[in-house]
Amino acid sequence: MKTSKICALALLLVVGSVLAFADGINDPQIIVHGVGSGGSGPQTCPPGGCQGVGLNFNFSVPPSGSGTLYFTNTSGVNWTSLALIEVCKNDKCPVPASAIKCNSYLFESCKSETLKNGNVEILLSGVKGSLNPDKGIKNGQSFSITFACVDGHCWPPGLNFNAHANVGTVPEPGTIALMVTGLGTLVSRRKTWKNRWNA
Repeated sequence: MKTSKICALALLLVVGSVLAFADGINDPQIIVHGVGSGGSGPQTCPPGGCQGVGLNFNFSVPPSGSGTLYFTNTSGVNWTSLALIEVCKNDKCPVPASAIKCNSYLFESCKSETLKNGNVEILLSGVKGSLNPDKGIKNGQSFSITFACVDGHCWPPGLNFNAHANVGTVPEPGTIALMVTGLGTLVSRRKTWKNRWNA
């Protein structure tokens, strides 16, 4: 009986691993990196210049479904995170979070997830405590967002995004556990003090 359970578990793990990587080759990609001498990439702003943007801005995927958009942070503050949220219609997002591959030279992590309201968010974050002081997007720095096709799988042309810089980040599970433990200790101590006071 134990052998069959172990075999079933091993089979489940193998099937899950295969499914997790099954469509990885054909996923559309998004790449965010610096522009010009202040960035981490060799690109420069196009002849028309990079579009100046504040903490909140909107943009659309190029008409071909791929290409590069150029921006400059003119918000007056450095950015430690950048959230790119698909504008979904009729509670359906054209590109699900599971089908997006992203990377960035300006942030330590880039992940896509489905939010509680059903929208898809691509979150670029991770600059604090970095050994590289060039992480993040500095005030006045130009950057680009590239939409890449992989094996013919491109982004829907004209797909709209809302972008929000310096969004609040969710605390790590370890931080939450420490906070709950501390609150529990305070509550138990309060009861002890209250009982001593009443005695």
